[in-house]
Amino acid sequence: MGLEVTKANGRGPRLSTKLMLLGLALLIVPWFSFRHLVQMESFLIQGQSQAQLLTAEGISTLLNGREDLFNDLPLSLDGFEALYAHPLPGPIRIDARESDWAALADRWQVFGGGSEPRRITSHDSSIDALPDGAFHLLLGERGNQLYAFLRVRDESRVWRNPNLLRLDNADHIRLSYLTDQGDEGRLQITMQGPGVTTAYHMDAEWKFAEHGLPENRVQGYVEETDYGYNLEFRMPMSMLGSRRSFGLAVVDVDDPETRQIRGIAQTLPQSGRENFHLVVLRSPEVLNIVRGLGYSGARILVIDSQRRVRAEAGSSIEPSESTSDTPGWLERLFDMFRPNVRTSSDLAPEDTEQGLITVGGQVIDAALQGQPSAVRRRRDEGVEVIMAAHPIVSRNQVIGTVVVEQNTDDILDLQRDALGRIVLVSATSLLAVFVALLAFSVRLAWRIRRVGSETTNAIDRHGRLKTSELRHEIHSGDEIGDLARSVSSMLTKLHQHTQFLESMPRTLRHEINNPLNAVSTSLQNLEQEMPAMEANKYLESAKRGVLRIGVIVQNLADAANLEDALESEELEVVDLHELLKSYVGNCHNAHPDCQFVFRSSPGPAPARVADYRIEQLLDKLIDNAVDFHWPGSPIRIHLDVVRDHIEITVANRGPPLQPEIENNLFDSMVSQRVATRDNRLHFGLGLYVVRVIAERHGGSARAANLTDGSGVAITVALPLASMAPRLRATG
Repeated sequence: MGLEVTKANGRGPRLSTKLMLLGLALLIVPWFSFRHLVQMESFLIQGQSQAQLLTAEGISTLLNGREDLFNDLPLSLDGFEALYAHPLPGPIRIDARESDWAALADRWQVFGGGSEPRRITSHDSSIDALPDGAFHLLLGERGNQLYAFLRVRDESRVWRNPNLLRLDNADHIRLSYLTDQGDEGRLQITMQGPGVTTAYHMDAEWKFAEHGLPENRVQGYVEETDYGYNLEFRMPMSMLGSRRSFGLAVVDVDDPETRQIRGIAQTLPQSGRENFHLVVLRSPEVLNIVRGLGYSGARILVIDSQRRVRAEAGSSIEPSESTSDTPGWLERLFDMFRPNVRTSSDLAPEDTEQGLITVGGQVIDAALQGQPSAVRRRRDEGVEVIMAAHPIVSRNQVIGTVVVEQNTDDILDLQRDALGRIVLVSATSLLAVFVALLAFSVRLAWRIRRVGSETTNAIDRHGRLKTSELRHEIHSGDEIGDLARSVSSMLTKLHQHTQFLESMPRTLRHEINNPLNAVSTSLQNLEQEMPAMEANKYLESAKRGVLRIGVIVQNLADAANLEDALESEELEVVDLHELLKSYVGNCHNAHPDCQFVFRSSPGPAPARVADYRIEQLLDKLIDNAVDFHWPGSPIRIHLDVVRDHIEITVANRGPPLQPEIENNLFDSMVSQRVATRDNRLHFGLGLYVVRVIAERHGGSARAANLTDGSGVAITVALPLASMAPRLRATG
C-alpha cells in the first residue's frame, strides 16, 4: 500500500526518460560539426572568389589599352542600320520551327512593303498585317555558323519545278555577300515544296546556276504556314569573308502559269547602299585571345562598356554530374540548412546569349565603374556560381570588363562528402550511445524496482515482517548496493526488535505470574485466617484485580502464541452448517439476555478447518457483537455458500465503525471500545485473533457498517471443500 501511495504522489519523469533526455544533449556534437562545415565552406568560397578575381585581372591585363578591339561596333545598336547576328543560346535544329529561337523573340527585323528595315518585338505588328512579299528576319550566330529564320508573307506559294533549268521562276531566297578576295558571291535557296531546301551559286542575272552542283554547306528547311511560309537555314561564317558584307532578298512569284516575278523584298536600305554590313556582336579577335589562354572549368566573358558580350569562352554554369556518394535525402537536408544564397538575375543565360547584358548586375556595374568585385549566386536552374569581374582600362577609362564565372560543384561535393561522413559517424555514435543508455537505464530501473519490490514484500499488508534481510543487490558495489545493504540492515534490526516484542508477552506472563500467584495465595490465606474479612469490599476488589491481571496476561500470551500454534494445527473437513447450528444453540445458554437469530443456506457447508479454532473465532465474533449490540436487538448469524467459498456473517445493531479505524480494525491492539457494562478492559485482540485464524485457513475477514448505518456486520470467508472423508493435514 505504501508503494502505491508513493507512485501516486510521485512527480516528474522516470529515470529512463531522464537518461534519454541526457543522451539527446549529444546532438549538439553533430550540430557543431555542421556549423564548422558551413564555416569551412565560407573559407573555400572566399578562396575561389579570390582566385577568380586574379584570373579576371590577368585576362584584363592582356586587354588593357586595346581600344581597337572594342571600336568595331557602334556605340548604340538602336537606329543603326545593320543586320545583327545574335549569339544563340543553344543548338539549332533546322526544321523551320520557332521554338529554338524563343530567347531572341524581341530581335526580329521586318523588311518589305516599302518600309524601312526596323527591329520589332513579339508584340509588334503581326506577319498577317504585312503586305504580300514582306518578311520578318532573325539572324543568329553559333559555332562559326550563321543561322537565319524568315517568316515570309505570301498569299500564293509557287514552288520550283525541277524539270525547268531556270531557278528564278518560283519563290526563292537570294543571298549576296563579298568574299575575302573581294569577289561578289551569289547564292539562291530554292524550294520544291515543304521540306529540305537546295542552294546554288548563281550567275550575274540570277537566272541559272553557275554549275549544276548544289552548295551543300548551306542547309535549309521550309514549312508552309497560314500566312505564307517559314524558312530556316544556316551557312558558314567563313563564306562571308572578313568584311561580312551580306544581303538577303525574298523573291515572290504568285502565278504558277506565267511564273513571273511579282516582287522582291530585300534588306537593302532606301539610301541605295548595295548591301548591309553584317554585324556579329562577338569580336573574333577578343574571342581568340580569351580562348588562347586555355582556361578550363570556368566561363569567361568579355563585356564592353555598353554591357555587350564581345567574347565568351568555356561553360561552367551547367549542372555537372556529382561524383559524391551522398544520398539524395542527405543532399536535400544539406541544402535545407545551408545559408540561403539569393537567386541571381545578374547574368542569366538568356541575357548573355542575346549579346547584351540588359539586367544591371552589381558585379558588372561595379567593374564598369572601376571596382573589381565578386559575388556568389544561385542560378535559376539551381546551380551555385561565383561571378568575379575586373575592369579593362585604356587611357584611365574603363572600356570593358572581364567576367569569370565558375560553379561551386567541387566545393559542394567536398562539403556533402564531409557532411555524409559526419552524419554517418554521428548517427552511429548516437545509436550506440542511445542503445547503451537504454540498456543501462533498463538495467538500472530493473535493479531499483527489484530492491523496491523486495523491500515492499518484506512486510505484509498488516505490517508484519516476512523476512529479516534482502537477498538481491546486497553484494553490488555501487550506490544501489549501498541502498540495498542499508535497507537489509534496517530489516534485520527491525526483525530483532519485532522478535523481542513478540516474545515479550510470554516473558511477561512468566515474570508476572510468579508475583501474581504470590499475591493471589496471600489473599486466599488472608481470607482463611481472618473469616471476618470474607465480605470485605477491599479484599474482593483486590481479588478481582488479581484475576483481571491474570486474564490480561493470558490473552496477550495467547495472541502472541496463536500464529505459532496454528502452524502445527491438524485440519479436517467439517460441515460448518452443523457446527454453527450447534454453536448458536450454546450461545443461548451462555448469553441468556441476548437474542440470537441463525440463518443458513440449505445443504451442507464443508470446509477444511480445525473445528475448535473455528469455535474460538466464533467466540471472538459473538463477544464483540454482545459487547456492542443495542439491548433488545437481535444478533444475527448467517452462513452462506457463495460459489467456491463459505461466508460466516455476524451482525448486530449498535454504534457504527469509526472511519479512522475501519481499515485497521483487525490489527493487533486496535479497539474503539471505551467501556462495557461489566467494566472489563479490552486490548483490541479479539478481531485480531479472528483475522489470524481466518487467514490460516486460507480465508479472510472484513467488517462493514450496515447499509442503513444502524450497526456493524463482520464477515469471515473460508474456502469451500468437498464432503470427502476427513483428511489430516499439517499447516
